[in-house]
Amino acid sequence: MSNISREEVARIAKVAHIVLTDEETTQFARDLGALEERLERLAAWETQGVAETVNPIPLVNVWRDDEVGQTLDREEVLAQAPAAEDGMFQVPQILGEE
Repeated sequence: MSNISREEVARIAKVAHIVLTDEETTQFARDLGALEERLERLAAWETQGVAETVNPIPLVNVWRDDEVGQTLDREEVLAQAPAAEDGMFQVPQILGEE
């Protein structure tokens, strides 16, 4: 049987400023109780001597060499910008005052 009561769920919801209906409170108590029971079963497993596993499937990254390719023309790109100054995009200031 779960140690998580409806009252405890309601108290946690109040502290977290979450409004729950009676049905939601009951459902959360039931769900959290089921989760607690599963965690207790997992904690009871004997894991002494079992190697840690980060990922059960070996992963291999496929890398490619960096190669210089064709780039966009700066003047052409800046000509399409809403605002540009000194070879850079001009954007509204968002941090602090000038």
